[in-house]
Amino acid sequence: MFLYSLAAAMGLNGPGTTLLFVLLSVLFIKWFLKHKQPWKGRLPPGPSALPILGNLFQVDRRAPNKSLMKLGEQYGPVFTIWLGSCPAVVLCGHEAVAEALIERGHDFSGRYVLPVFRKLANGLGIASSNGERWKQLRRFTLSTLKNFGMGKKSVEQRNLEEAQFLVTAIRNKKDTSLSPNFLLRCASSNIICSLVFGDRFDYEDKRFLTLTEMISENMRVLSGPWIQLYNNFPTILDFLPGPHKKLFRNSADLQNFMNQMIQSHKESLQKDVPRDFIDCFLIKMEEEQHKHDSEFIHMNLLWTIMDLFFAGTETTSTTLQWAIQILAKYPQVQEKIHSEIDEVVGSCRRPTVEDRANMPYTDAVIHEVQRYIDLVPMSLPHTVTRDVEFRGYLIPKGTCVVPLLSSVLKGTSQWETPEEFNPNHFLDENGHFKKSESFVAFSAGKRICPGESLARMELFLFLTTLLQSFVFKPVIDHKEIDISPAISGLAVVPNDYEFYFISR
Repeated sequence: MFLYSLAAAMGLNGPGTTLLFVLLSVLFIKWFLKHKQPWKGRLPPGPSALPILGNLFQVDRRAPNKSLMKLGEQYGPVFTIWLGSCPAVVLCGHEAVAEALIERGHDFSGRYVLPVFRKLANGLGIASSNGERWKQLRRFTLSTLKNFGMGKKSVEQRNLEEAQFLVTAIRNKKDTSLSPNFLLRCASSNIICSLVFGDRFDYEDKRFLTLTEMISENMRVLSGPWIQLYNNFPTILDFLPGPHKKLFRNSADLQNFMNQMIQSHKESLQKDVPRDFIDCFLIKMEEEQHKHDSEFIHMNLLWTIMDLFFAGTETTSTTLQWAIQILAKYPQVQEKIHSEIDEVVGSCRRPTVEDRANMPYTDAVIHEVQRYIDLVPMSLPHTVTRDVEFRGYLIPKGTCVVPLLSSVLKGTSQWETPEEFNPNHFLDENGHFKKSESFVAFSAGKRICPGESLARMELFLFLTTLLQSFVFKPVIDHKEIDISPAISGLAVVPNDYEFYFISR
């Protein structure tokens, strides 16, 4: 019976069901042979799983993080679910997540490569790599981006200039209503372009528009329920049509674009005057060309760039989309930020990073937006780098570990009103900004987002510049704005609304 349930979940019938039955029969034999011996280790308890299907029917594919939080209430802060025939240890709550990622950071620092990412990147680049490759690429990327100004005044200036391009683009719409998503995506992507390519693109450049749209579409596909099915049953879905095929086609097109940029840099490279990240990587490649085990090879350059663009474009622009919607829904919050901007910055100069220290309410709102939207609710999965004893259980090396960031950002013991948007979560009784150890919007530990400082700068400067210039007014009644996710999976994607950007 469950074969037909799975077929229905995939939208198959007739011959599709027959094909699914045959493939599942083959997989069942493989699963049986693999699991004749007990699973190595002492995994935490969890819900009973079906052969091959695992816990497919106990996890809501449209809101998997919420399903895992409910299971955490039943089985405790550390429990096991099965993704098809593979176990995954889920960490729930601030204490369990912090103990694993921070206190035992080295043991839990591996990256578990989901099947969809294995097919895409095959362990190349930063996001999907492990071991010495990950260490070398991460160290090189961070140091190079810092040399080109990440976290410094030079990148702040690029952010301020791009924020003005964004304001101008909105003003050119001449007070008509618009969805800001496309323009926000262009602005965020241009910050990465300036660091990686050494230049920005015009918002009407056709190649640039295609690039940003493919990145956005890939985010939507990766966050949808179909990819969760793919990660459970990659062998089956590789034979079937579906959104994953579009994901792989987009990825191939993006790689072609990046390869063209790399080739252009090779042809114009001047070793003594590196212009950007690509130049620096190419110089490093030449330095290590005689090392047989060098990680500085073309494919690692390609996928490091892909990682930077995907993370740097969609995460920031999506957070800004959410922020505009939330501020439009709660005009009283927007008014308080306008007042703080008027008092601290005024209208005669642009906001700067230094202003953040004098704008506690604005800072609190930005943090609360990130906490509330819970952008990457299950993080990217980790793996343990060796057999690990953890809270009385033995987690074998290579086991998938899911740090459930939702359970920290929405934990009832950490936040006064975890399911509500409430800037007071980040303000003390005197109205001063207060930090929280439970703010893990960028994850935590050794795998924390390497672009955190850049993202924080972008969010503050873009949002304050927009609010200095405009009032966000929704086309519909502000009370009707739905700030629950339209899609929830790898990331949470907001509903799409149009707004009037009224000049102040």
